[in-house]
Amino acid sequence: MNSPASNAPDPSGHYENFPVASFLCPPRIRPAVSALYWFARTADDLADEGDASAAVRLADLAQFRADLVCVAADQRHSGRWPQVFNPLDTALERFALPLPLLMDLLDAFVQDVVRTRDRLGYADQTELLDYCRRSANPVGRLLLHLYGVNDAVSLRQSDAICSALQLINFWQDLGRDITRGRHYLPVADCAAHGVGMDELLALRQTPAATRLIAHECKTARALMKSGAPLVHTVPDRAGWELRLVVHGGLRILDKIESMNFATLNHRPTLNIRDFPILLWRAMRMHPSKP
Repeated sequence: MNSPASNAPDPSGHYENFPVASFLCPPRIRPAVSALYWFARTADDLADEGDASAAVRLADLAQFRADLVCVAADQRHSGRWPQVFNPLDTALERFALPLPLLMDLLDAFVQDVVRTRDRLGYADQTELLDYCRRSANPVGRLLLHLYGVNDAVSLRQSDAICSALQLINFWQDLGRDITRGRHYLPVADCAAHGVGMDELLALRQTPAATRLIAHECKTARALMKSGAPLVHTVPDRAGWELRLVVHGGLRILDKIESMNFATLNHRPTLNIRDFPILLWRAMRMHPSKP
C-alpha cells in the first residue's frame, strides 16, 4: 500500500516520508511519532514486501491486529514484533492515541492485499476516497492528536491533505502499480474518458489515457489546496514541516503535468534540486492561499 504523510518533500514512498524523529518534531512527541511510524511501516511490509502469498499476508496482518488489541487492553502481545508494540504501548498510554485510527490503517492494508489478490479496482471517486479515509487520513489525524489539534475544520483539512497525497502517489506510480495488479483509476472515470482496461494493462499512453490522468491530477490538486490552510494552525515547527508536505505533493503534480501526464510509462520523482523551490514556496505561503 502506498501511503502519504511526508517529512522529506517526496510523497513517492510508503511510510518513509513519515516525520520520524525529525528535528522539526518537538522532543516530547518524538518517541510517539517513531512508534507510530514503526507500527505503520511494519504493517505495510507485511502487506506489501517480499513474495508471500495473500493468505500468509492476511494471516500476519490478523496477528498484528490481535497484538494491537492486546496492547490497547494492557495484555501481553505475541512477541513477534516487540520493536513495534513495546514503544506503541508507551505511546498509547502517554498520549491516549485513538485506537480506531490505528485499526483503520490495518483495515486499509488488508483491503489492499485482498483487492490485489482479486485484481479488483474502485468503482468511482467516492469508493477510492473511502479507501484514502482509512489508508491515509488516520496518519494526519494521529499526528494532530499528538499536537492537541482536534477541531473539526483542522481535521477536515488534514484529511484533504492526506487523501491528496495518497492520490498523488497513485498517479505518480500508475504504471508500476498496474503491473503489480493494483488498479486505482476509478472505473467510472475510465468510462467517462473512454479508457479501456486493455490499454491500461498494456500501459498504452493514448490521448484518452492522458486526459484521464490529467483529470485525476486536477482533482488531487484541488483537494490539496483545500487542506493547505492547515499549515497555519499546526503549532511549532510542525507547521513548517507541513508546508513542505503540501508543496512536495504539488511539486509532484507539476512534474506529472510537465511530462504530459505520461505516468503509465514514466515515474516522476523529487530530488535535491527541488528542495530550494519547495522551501521558497513554503516560505511564501499566505493564510489566503497555498
